[in-house]
Amino acid sequence: MLVIDSHLDLSWNALNWNRDFTLPVEEIRRSEAGMNEARRGRNTVCFPEMRKGDVGICLATVLARSTRENTPLLDYRSQEIASAMGHGQRIYYKIMEDCGQLRMLKDWGDIARHVEEWNSGSRQRIGYILSMEGADPILSPADAARWWDAGLRVVGLSHYGQGIYAGGTTATSGLTARGFEMLAAFQELGMVVDVTHLADEGFWQVTEKYQGSILASHNNCRALVPGQRQFSDDQIRKLIERGTVIGAAFDSWMLHAGYVQGETDNSQVKLKSVIGHIDHICQLAGNARHVAIGSDLDGGFGKEQSPSDLETIADLQKIPLLLKERGYSQDDISGIMYGNWLRFFQHALPAR
Repeated sequence: MLVIDSHLDLSWNALNWNRDFTLPVEEIRRSEAGMNEARRGRNTVCFPEMRKGDVGICLATVLARSTRENTPLLDYRSQEIASAMGHGQRIYYKIMEDCGQLRMLKDWGDIARHVEEWNSGSRQRIGYILSMEGADPILSPADAARWWDAGLRVVGLSHYGQGIYAGGTTATSGLTARGFEMLAAFQELGMVVDVTHLADEGFWQVTEKYQGSILASHNNCRALVPGQRQFSDDQIRKLIERGTVIGAAFDSWMLHAGYVQGETDNSQVKLKSVIGHIDHICQLAGNARHVAIGSDLDGGFGKEQSPSDLETIADLQKIPLLLKERGYSQDDISGIMYGNWLRFFQHALPAR
């Protein structure tokens, strides 16, 4: 079954962790064997495994922050440096297009044609919608237009900490004055805004004020796993009211209450935990039209912090059976795996 995954940090992994996604997973793991970080040598994503798992479309991110977090390979001392890093990640995707690995999808026509080709067996090129996780690389509203012309279609205003435009995860503030200016620029362009990492105040500001399309690329439920990183039931209801879709994330600490990175026994976390979050959203909605897959696999972690019964991204194909066992119909399952994102982007992106 076709899978649309709404959050993969492909270029960040390729450039910052020196990963060649054209290689098999086993070869990438061997190349990182012996590295000090526990996260290395345990990747779950590469282009061959995406094809094996029928992951035909993803939202592929640009990620470079200008905050006071000072996390290596994420935070840069000026917004200009962050912008340069972001463009480097964008160019990586362009090079992968030129190599025949990827295909940029900028409008609904691109998506429809790609799905038709993919389902007919032409699966060399994986389709991607260019996304930005934290808007710090965008220098100004005028620069937003240049990014749009380069193919950017989905932007989250913040990531972790206090960003240029809004407070993100671990922060408590809403949008800055520059954030409201950028939101207006996005409105004019037709940009889709990702509310995933916004602090609560910013979440409510965007969902109340932004008249364009919004989504949540990778998020789960605060009712099941407490913490600011997850959505409260009221936030989920607001997104349902806005007619949007939430991509369920596969990071273990977002799936298991009380999970402590590096300490909790990860064998306790299974793919069934993801189904619990998917089902919670469906119960709030009264249907299965507002949730999908936003795995965030290899999002700064690897197999050590992914569901223990997932070896690679190809194991997303285990989700349909788990949903069926939970009582979901075939139409509901197809929607969660790909159909809900197709419906969303048909309305959210330009026709051509």
